[in-house]
Amino acid sequence: MLPEIQQRPTSFIARHPVWMTILAGLLVSLVVLTVIASRSVDRLETRIEEVFDGPKWSIPARVYARPLEIYQGLNISKQDVIDELNRLGYRQQNINGPGQYNAIANRLSVQTRGFSFADGPEPGANAILRWDNNTISELLDSKGNDLPLMRLEPLLIGRISPAQSEDRLLISLDQLPNGLVDALLAVEDPKFYRHSGISIRGILRAIWVNIKERRFAQGGSTLTQQLVKNLFLTRERSIKRKLTEWPMAVILDRRYEKDDILQAFANEVFFAQDRSRAIHGFGLASYYFFDKPVQELQVHEYALLVGLLKGPSYYNPLTHPDRATTRRNLVLRIMRDATLITDTELVRWQAMPLGLSRASKVTQQPAYLDLVQEQLTRDYSTEDLHKNGLGIFTNFDPRVQIALEQSLHEAFGQIEQENSLPPEQLQQLEVAAVISSADTGEVAAVVGGREARYAGFNRALDAKRQIGSLLKPFIYLTALEQPELYNLATPVDDSPVFLEQLDGSIWAPSNYSGETHGAVSLINALTSSYNLAAVNTGLNVGIDNVINTLNRLELNTEFRELPSLLLGAVDLTVTDVASLYQTLAAGGFNTPLRAIREIQALDGELLQRYPLRGTQKIDPANMHILNYALQNVMRAGTGRRAYRYINPDIALAGKSGTSNDQRDSWFAGYGGDYAGVVWMGHDDNTPTEITGSRGALEVWARTFAKINANSLRFSAPDTITYVPINTITGSRIDDTCPQATYLPFHNEFIPQITPRGFFESQCE
Repeated sequence: MLPEIQQRPTSFIARHPVWMTILAGLLVSLVVLTVIASRSVDRLETRIEEVFDGPKWSIPARVYARPLEIYQGLNISKQDVIDELNRLGYRQQNINGPGQYNAIANRLSVQTRGFSFADGPEPGANAILRWDNNTISELLDSKGNDLPLMRLEPLLIGRISPAQSEDRLLISLDQLPNGLVDALLAVEDPKFYRHSGISIRGILRAIWVNIKERRFAQGGSTLTQQLVKNLFLTRERSIKRKLTEWPMAVILDRRYEKDDILQAFANEVFFAQDRSRAIHGFGLASYYFFDKPVQELQVHEYALLVGLLKGPSYYNPLTHPDRATTRRNLVLRIMRDATLITDTELVRWQAMPLGLSRASKVTQQPAYLDLVQEQLTRDYSTEDLHKNGLGIFTNFDPRVQIALEQSLHEAFGQIEQENSLPPEQLQQLEVAAVISSADTGEVAAVVGGREARYAGFNRALDAKRQIGSLLKPFIYLTALEQPELYNLATPVDDSPVFLEQLDGSIWAPSNYSGETHGAVSLINALTSSYNLAAVNTGLNVGIDNVINTLNRLELNTEFRELPSLLLGAVDLTVTDVASLYQTLAAGGFNTPLRAIREIQALDGELLQRYPLRGTQKIDPANMHILNYALQNVMRAGTGRRAYRYINPDIALAGKSGTSNDQRDSWFAGYGGDYAGVVWMGHDDNTPTEITGSRGALEVWARTFAKINANSLRFSAPDTITYVPINTITGSRIDDTCPQATYLPFHNEFIPQITPRGFFESQCE
């Protein structure tokens, strides 16, 4: 019998060929997936580094008003200072921190916040101010020492952003109140400093909830995951997004410090939608809801902000205050449970009102921002303005702007009473105005339409209208620059004019009254704004010479050499006219209108300064003579109604203007500190039935009264001498005559006392 042959045992591979094929496939797939995952991780890391290490957000340029500079001897009322503090969100209370003030009798104590100005950071300060009437008599620090100067932080008046989509105010982590950070972590992510970017327990809990709900109901997100979602991903609620979010959160946590992640979250998180503008970050949310810096938030206020993160729209305190209060109180209870506040503090803070303040919403100044942008586009690209977080410091003065807006509304009521206009015509009446510093051309206030706070067509910058009699001072200036032929006493001809035009028609202008006056002194012709005298004088000196005078003042406009130019038949904007009269206000120096002082980078570096530039364009002696005449316009001519509102002791210079058929009502004038131009009219150019002295002057005079305009500085050059003149006859008379008026003359062209004849030299 043959021995039994023992069979070799078959291998697992031989026995299970199908399973081994599957296993091999899985191993190969695992290797491939590992390679793919590694490459995906590399791509994710690169993407995270590019965003997190670079500029994470497009930051719109921020536009600031001038800072209020306070010093001993400053002529400003206590109420004006309080109004400025209120606009900045300061609170009146017993002072225990920055952003607070206390006013008693003629004394005001304040603790300023400090600010990073373009010329360097200025720390907050404790100061005491005392007044003597409307003048600051003392400015002291907390120890009673004299302070030479105190600057309040400038008011934010607007932002420049392409679509006004996302907006935020970047802050560092150390600017957040400690209690806010603790509350945020207690509510949103208690183990933030211990986990690796994701919470396994949170993820498992979320998966269980989602399985029970049979939908994607919960994400189990840490703060790191929320930051990844907001900064790198979409808001889509899906498994696919989560599978991307988890590894990105781990990578972010591994590569960056916890505090860096927390700071980025604090600046990224969404809080509210303000029309087309999205409010992001605690820094801007604090201003948006409470009108103060985040550092000054009290416990119940930052508890509200923390509570909003769960549902910014659902818990919005502006639209759903009850929901917001309930949510805030829940956050406060969580803070109590985390021993961040005591039971007593819980009761106290839950009893507090929401404390919302919307004061900052009325600081937007669209007309002024248009002027700022017009100046900026010459020096900066659109990308710089929309992304780089520039700080733009302007000459905007909130006090002057508010006075202008109030005067505008008051003037419309006065016009309605005095002119008996049909309601529909009054409703269509529009207005534009520019107020600037008389010496420097720094623009303090702009109104581009009747509704000053609404963006839209800016009539101050873009509406070109005929300026009417506002041109007459420049006709007479052209004449006065020939002192051998013209002075204020020179007789000019107010007689009819008939000129044949190119089409064969006859141009025959007339005076507003329809009357003629024959020979009148130049000063009386300007004071009474006689059309015929202006035309005859302009023809005598030459229209081309009048145009040369206008061009010398750097008005960027082409003029046609037509006789109608002499009656203001030229289209200019309000800013054009303001530029013309700015030269007169500055004593003959051409100082271009300036909206911007300086520009600062996001890191505080000074990028550009816009210094004062001035060139003497009008001889001081001729300017002095013209200023005298324009003061006479205010005292005895078409500007005299201004003194219904302004102290008669204040010396002002100005001129009204009314275009053909009363389509445009103008007034331009200036004092020692401010110059201003106001226009009124209809957008469709239909007649208004309002003259310059009955319309635009109302706004101008009320504004200058509210801002306490100072007298025109009026010292005569050595080349000028005053002599007594009979302004009716235009002759020089004895200084003992009761009808003697002293007029300024060039020394070498002083008129002599004439013999008895056409111009009487004796007292009569």
